[in-house]
Amino acid sequence: MSDDTGAGLSVDEFVDYCQTQAGLLSGRVETMRAEADDLLSEIDTEMAELRGQLEAHTETVEGPDSPSTPAGPDSGDPDIDAFEALEREVKEKQLLVEAKQTRMELFQELAAGYTDLAAELQSSVDDADAALERVVHFEADHDAPAYFEERQTMVEAVTDAQPSIDGE
Repeated sequence: MSDDTGAGLSVDEFVDYCQTQAGLLSGRVETMRAEADDLLSEIDTEMAELRGQLEAHTETVEGPDSPSTPAGPDSGDPDIDAFEALEREVKEKQLLVEAKQTRMELFQELAAGYTDLAAELQSSVDDADAALERVVHFEADHDAPAYFEERQTMVEAVTDAQPSIDGE
C-alpha cells in the first residue's frame, strides 16, 4: 500500500480509530433510541386518544332505543374518517419504530465488530500496514461508509488515494 493512505500511523492509532468508530456508532444508536422512544410516546398518546373517543362513543350508544332520526352534524356519531386517519398515523409511526429498531441493531453489530477488530489489532498485529489492511477489509466487508455520512472511513480514504485504474 502507498504511504498516502496510512502514512505514519501506528497500530495503536488504528486501534484508536476502531474504538472511535465504535463510539460514534454507539452514539448514533442512542440518538435513534431517543427518536424511537419519542415515536412510541406519540403512539401511546394517539392510542389513548382513540380509546377515549371509542369509550365516549360507546357510552352514548348505551340506553333504550330511541326513534330513528337522520344524523345531524352534532349527532354524537364517531368521526370514522378521523379514526381511520389516526389509525393510519399510528401504523406509520409503528413502521418507523420498527425501521429504527432494525437500523439500531445494524449499527450495534457494526460497533461490536469495530470493538472486536480493535481488540484483535491490539493483541495480534504489530505492523501498521497489516493493521491498515485489516481495517480496510473489515470496512469493505461491512459496508462501513454507509453508516458514516459525515465522516470518511479508512476504506474510502484508501480508495480515494489509489490512482485510477483506467489511466486517467
